[in-house]
Amino acid sequence: MSEETPGFEEKPEVPADGTPEEPEAAASADKAEGAAPAGDATDVALLAQLDQARKALEERTADLQRLQAEYQNYRRRVERDRVTVKEIAVASLLTDLLPVLDDVGRARDHGELVGGFKSVAESLETVVAKMGLQQFGKEGEPFDPTIHEALMHSYAPDVTETTCVAILQPGYRIGERTIRPARVAVAEPQPGAAPAKDDAKSSADEESGAPEEG
Repeated sequence: MSEETPGFEEKPEVPADGTPEEPEAAASADKAEGAAPAGDATDVALLAQLDQARKALEERTADLQRLQAEYQNYRRRVERDRVTVKEIAVASLLTDLLPVLDDVGRARDHGELVGGFKSVAESLETVVAKMGLQQFGKEGEPFDPTIHEALMHSYAPDVTETTCVAILQPGYRIGERTIRPARVAVAEPQPGAAPAKDDAKSSADEESGAPEEG
């Protein structure tokens, strides 16, 4: 009776042609075939995520452009309001100074603008001019109801249209805004004066050009 060596098991002999390794090769082939569909699914998922990211980027870009346009409109509106408020404040201040300027003008007309008072008056006029205040209204200019206020009315034979013949109080404007119209005395052409002259001239022409009777 033969003795068996403990701890060792008999292993089947492996044929020389490698037949037992064929199941392992077949399993590897099956794994390779199964990996291809899994890769395609991963690519499809990545493409879907990429499309979603692209759409999200386009939406955020559109939102940013809209916000930028709204901000630009807001800045323009704020700047326009700021300029308007400044013009209103300046106009209000200069309107309160108009009586002082009227006093300066009357003093100049009467020869009373002398000494220190003259220097102060000229400084005041320089300051208001820098703030945009402009004086208007001259004798002999046509009457314009948008910038003139007629306080006196008369007729004159030497005018051909309604004319400012005296400036009772000068007008003032800031840019295109009139803060006080010029208060003037106006004269209109004498009623019937021009037609009478035309009739007299026509009669004289007819008399001088009429043929003599033989």
